[in-house]
Amino acid sequence: MERYKIIKEVGNGSFGVVWRALNKQNGEVVAIKKMKRKYYSWEECINLREVKSLRKMNHPNIVKLKEVVRENDILYFVFEYMECSLYQLMKDRLKSFLESKIKNWCFQVFQGLAYMHQRGYFHRDLKPENFLVSKDVIKIADFGLAREIVSQPPYTDYVSTRWYRAPEVLLQASTYGPPVDMWAMGAIMAELFTLRPLFPGSSEADEIYKICSVIGSPTKSSWAEGLELASTINYLFPELGGVNLSSLIPSASKDAVNLIALLCSWDPCKRPTAAEALQHPFFQSCYYIPPSLRPKSTTIARTPPSAGVSGKRVVEQKCAKKYPGSLLNSKSVDNITSSAKAHVSLSTVTGVQRRLEMSRPDGVNEKTNKNTARQPKYQPPMKNNPRGMYMGKGKGNGVGDAAEKLGNMTIGPGRGGGPRNPALLPPAPPPMKAGVAANRSSDLFTGRSQVYSSKVAG
Repeated sequence: MERYKIIKEVGNGSFGVVWRALNKQNGEVVAIKKMKRKYYSWEECINLREVKSLRKMNHPNIVKLKEVVRENDILYFVFEYMECSLYQLMKDRLKSFLESKIKNWCFQVFQGLAYMHQRGYFHRDLKPENFLVSKDVIKIADFGLAREIVSQPPYTDYVSTRWYRAPEVLLQASTYGPPVDMWAMGAIMAELFTLRPLFPGSSEADEIYKICSVIGSPTKSSWAEGLELASTINYLFPELGGVNLSSLIPSASKDAVNLIALLCSWDPCKRPTAAEALQHPFFQSCYYIPPSLRPKSTTIARTPPSAGVSGKRVVEQKCAKKYPGSLLNSKSVDNITSSAKAHVSLSTVTGVQRRLEMSRPDGVNEKTNKNTARQPKYQPPMKNNPRGMYMGKGKGNGVGDAAEKLGNMTIGPGRGGGPRNPALLPPAPPPMKAGVAANRSSDLFTGRSQVYSSKVAG
């Protein structure tokens, strides 16, 4: 760690402290996360979920883990430096964000999620604190709760921060998958428009009540499996009809409200995948190609393939089991194989130090077989993909090479946490009212440290 000069502390939480630092060798500004607990073996370090998941991913909208260092039984993560979190941009803001900016951020996040899910991981803790922003670029961070889609259940039920926790997790489902990330994105999208949480529950029972008061209570036709889950833990849903989302999010366009409603569907099988969300009409303008950049040839080029599995295939796989605990079959899992080598070196400096460098020539630094093929560069799904969920909406035929070049281009212009309630038995609380205060906290890569008073949507 002598190669880095600490500039200042930028975060402090229960798991570690984060510093802004300078690489003395190349002058690069980085973020260093120092873990508070001791690590007595290198194997223990490289088997951490955050390390295992980030080593397999290289995407412009996923924060880069540059290096892992263990020195004197202390573990350090060296990340690329980002200016602030999305939460920090939201917490003191008085004026709503422009829809174009929200669209730009969400378009980038869904690209990162599509890439992540394709490679067999889902995040499980999406919230504004875990999105890092620099200028117009947004990246997904904090993979401490990330899980492999093919991992064996049962999964822990205390995952994401309560306000963004999917209903199947609140009802203690033993298996779940990427749809929990999509639910969280629906709640976050709504919050970006209103600067107020959509489901600010003060407990798990209250969280379900808040969800019912917004989207209406589930029925046998809308989510029969959810009613079975509730029955298993002796929970009875309140009978509420819900409200029109447009009245709660008046500044949002019809397409934005429609996408939020789809993402916040009770049934995980009815939520769009990240690849399908990118094909929603809300993002139609993100695929516009200026005439000056359109291909001059009259031949229509082949449209780039969708990220990961096509929409139809994903829905079929997603609904094949009671809960989408393992969405990818063995063929899809083959895509998870890495294509570069990790450089692990043992230094002779004072105190035992081991370092894992993430040089990532094409994305991943991990020991693989020599016969492993190099993974193709990730291509975001195009709006007019013939197999997409929203086929037939919007106009246009194929998109040429310029579209591929612009695929990743951005358009210009106490957070529901707390100890777990073991049984969802308390009587339903009174309906939510505007002006209810709730603790919120923020962090950069680490635990939560800030508090502000939030208003309830509506």
